[in-house]
Amino acid sequence: MIIRRIGIDLGTTYTLVHIPKKGIVINEPSVVAISTLDKKILAIGNEAKDMLGRTPDNIIAIKPLKDGVIADYRTTEAMLRYFINKALGGIRLFRPEVMVAVPAGITSTERRAVIDATIASGAKAAYIIKEPIAAAVGADIPIGSAAGHMIVDIGGGTAEMAVISLGGVVTSTSVRVGGNKFDAAIMEFIRRKYNLAIGERTAEDIKINIGSALYLENKLTMEIKGRDLVTGLPRNIVISSDDVTEALQDALEAIVAAVKGLLSGTPPELASDIMDKGMVLSGGSALLRNIDQLIYRTTDVPVFIADEPMLCVAKGTGIALENLESYRRSILASK
Repeated sequence: MIIRRIGIDLGTTYTLVHIPKKGIVINEPSVVAISTLDKKILAIGNEAKDMLGRTPDNIIAIKPLKDGVIADYRTTEAMLRYFINKALGGIRLFRPEVMVAVPAGITSTERRAVIDATIASGAKAAYIIKEPIAAAVGADIPIGSAAGHMIVDIGGGTAEMAVISLGGVVTSTSVRVGGNKFDAAIMEFIRRKYNLAIGERTAEDIKINIGSALYLENKLTMEIKGRDLVTGLPRNIVISSDDVTEALQDALEAIVAAVKGLLSGTPPELASDIMDKGMVLSGGSALLRNIDQLIYRTTDVPVFIADEPMLCVAKGTGIALENLESYRRSILASK
């Protein structure tokens, strides 16, 4: 099969690659390991993530995207090239057309950086689609209809939310809060409460295994290892889901405030559509326990979690690529 089109969800935490008719072919961390001696790239994706927090002085493992946008251009280009080549495999006869999902609040400079990096990594043409549009398409929301649909996409770096009607974004907002901020909040809370230093990977494991947006009746517990900040020695402690809920309060409040702000700025007719249909949550952080209940309790708007929320944006880019003409209005720029 000759692959001519590739959709990419270039996320702060994970990069997903979708090929029309094949589905998601790559789902790997957005991490690159680099030698500090000669700036040579040593590993990308899963292999590089395994090095996080475990590298010697002459190797650094970095995330080239921050808050959903390119923080390190050269490394992002290398990462894109790696994922495009891996998706295509073997011999390639054609340079593919590539569509990349970007945050709705991206600036023209940041948009240009994504397009340039995509072209430099081997694409024949680069298209940009706003993440909320891609997430809505991937979540099977009929965005072309003359009705209001609200999508909230909570990823690793940002929470993107938009009200969509007739294939376009009517109103949108973005907060730079997502899974990474959740992890950082957990690390800081455990450092403050238990005098224990833990790494990013441990914080992520805690969030996945016992994290909840609301306090649970039946508490979950988990044993974790870290470095005692007083003695400097390794120490084990047991933490509960209540600890995680308390740690996440500020980050969750920022997301809820953004949802409320978007709803208050939505035209009345579309707001009534959203009250009837509810809003849809997508993105990896939509998997946090009870986050849908938290938003419902604070807004009184029904909340539904999309099927496979982490894959929605990537699936949406693939569907939009297959139907380029239909989604032409939703695509920001091409080259």
